[in-house]
Amino acid sequence: MKMTAKKEDKEKGGEAKKNISFMKELLSGTMVSEKIILKNIWYVLLLTFLIAVYIGNRFHAEKVTRELAKIQREVRDLRSESLSTSADLMTLSRQTEVARLIRERGLTLEELKTPPYKVIVDRK
Repeated sequence: MKMTAKKEDKEKGGEAKKNISFMKELLSGTMVSEKIILKNIWYVLLLTFLIAVYIGNRFHAEKVTRELAKIQREVRDLRSESLSTSADLMTLSRQTEVARLIRERGLTLEELKTPPYKVIVDRK
């Protein structure tokens, strides 16, 4: 029984030393710089690369989103301009409006009083 108690005390003492040395290494920075980073340098480099790609992708997505919003505003403005232009053209192309413009400008054109007719030519 005495032997097991001594053994347990030694194991507890060894664990305590390990915990103290672990904390000492962690706080001093030697664990981080030597053990973790040097053993996993390729993993750290891969992680750094992926973070850089993620950041670049985010900036690209924000740029595309801004361009899309700008183009949507431009399309909306052009659509409204197209509608107003087609409405103006519709108004100006009415027969009464054309006749009024001719009178205002003093042109010597007249409206037809008779409907148009086809000229048929016989070719033999």
